Amino acid sequence: MSSVTNADRKNVSFSQETGMKLARKAHSRRELFGLAAAGAAAVVAGPSASLATPEKVAEEIKKLFGDRKPGPGKIKLDLPSIAENGLVVPLNFEVESPMTEADYVKAVHLFAEGNPSVGIAGFHFTPFSPKAAASIRIRLAKTQDIVAVAEMSNGQLYMERREVKVTIGGCGG
Repeated sequence: MSSVTNADRKNVSFSQETGMKLARKAHSRRELFGLAAAGAAAVVAGPSASLATPEKVAEEIKKLFGDRKPGPGKIKLDLPSIAENGLVVPLNFEVESPMTEADYVKAVHLFAEGNPSVGIAGFHFTPFSPKAAASIRIRLAKTQDIVAVAEMSNGQLYMERREVKVTIGGCGG
């Protein structure tokens, strides 16, 4: 059992009073404007400084697949060319494949070249999947390319790329 002395109560009371006095200190408009400007600059510069780039997408593809180079074809990537709302962009894909034990799509990976995170999603398929297709909704930070890479059961890679222009209030982004 702890006992609180009058001296302890006075120290706590003094600390609370001092804290309240400091909190009530009036700030000049110049100080508040400076703080607001610094906060706005951090918000504007922060996200754009860390957005993915085409080089980062290429690095991620290399991490996943090594030196294998993806070729064109086989992937049908359906995205709007203009997205009025970058928060909800529909994305559909389908990979041309017979989906048999000898020839099927193992995985499809989606990447964004202008989002804070390079990877959007990864889908894994088996020969028992009726087809290699999916529909999702994604968020896009700005106008950018979306990249889809399909890995086949024989090790071949296919890539498709589509640009999506994100508009904000009817203006290009």
